Amino acid sequence: MRYAAIDIGSNAVRLLIADILEKKDEITYSKNTLLRVPLRLGDDAFIEKHISEPKFQDMVKTMSAFRHLMDVYKVTDYMACATSAMRDADNGQEVVAACKDIGVDIQIIDGGVEAQIIYNSHLSDKMDKNKVYLYIDVGGGSTEISFFANAKLVDSCSFNLGTIRILDNQDKPETWDEMRRWVREITKGYKNIYGIGTGGNINKLSRLANENADKPISYAKLKALYDYLISFSMKDRIHELGLKPDRADVIIPASEIFLTIMKVGHLKNIVAPRVGLADGIIQTLIDKNNNK
Repeated sequence: MRYAAIDIGSNAVRLLIADILEKKDEITYSKNTLLRVPLRLGDDAFIEKHISEPKFQDMVKTMSAFRHLMDVYKVTDYMACATSAMRDADNGQEVVAACKDIGVDIQIIDGGVEAQIIYNSHLSDKMDKNKVYLYIDVGGGSTEISFFANAKLVDSCSFNLGTIRILDNQDKPETWDEMRRWVREITKGYKNIYGIGTGGNINKLSRLANENADKPISYAKLKALYDYLISFSMKDRIHELGLKPDRADVIIPASEIFLTIMKVGHLKNIVAPRVGLADGIIQTLIDKNNNK
């Protein structure tokens, strides 16, 4: 049995096809195929508030390709979620309708639902019940932050602050201030707070910072890595550091968001467990079908 997750983000669109495994009383999954298409819907959505015709057509073509792949892989259930760019675009529902015509049903979800789905990827399994955590997901259009104590969600908030939004100069000083205030308030009274980061950028930063990508990154180490990265031009980040073109630019504002949150929240370190929205979607499908 196979499930599929489609994650329609502001920077890229992803298809994850997973094999569902049943072991005694436990249902798990292994990743079979992962495809990533750098559509960058956010460039249109955050500046023009509208998905342009070329990107509209590219989106439909991508969903058509994903539909055919799901059919070939004999996927039995899927879920497609669109986040910040599609939320901001005034023709987001038109894109949804066009994709539905070729067999892909898309849900445009808000930041709270996005955070909940990612948390559904068994994020709590990676938490020590005796520690306090800030979970941070940095996307192209928004940043979701959740506060956990005793491996239980205490509070969460979504901010219109993301890598594409910053690159396009569509971030607002008041949004940065709002995020800082929220982090400062939620972490007040706690001494030792640990960070959990998700998204392609923190995964890459983790691999660049450590030979062991699972090793936590301190604020000082992340700041040193950020200073190193900005010492290179965009072109040199691609050719000398080997970053993909659509990663070489967004990794800088992503670092700035993570560093800001770590500094304001006095986080001891941050770890990247390499899970994201697509993983949470697969787990959501498992839970849905297992509870029927």
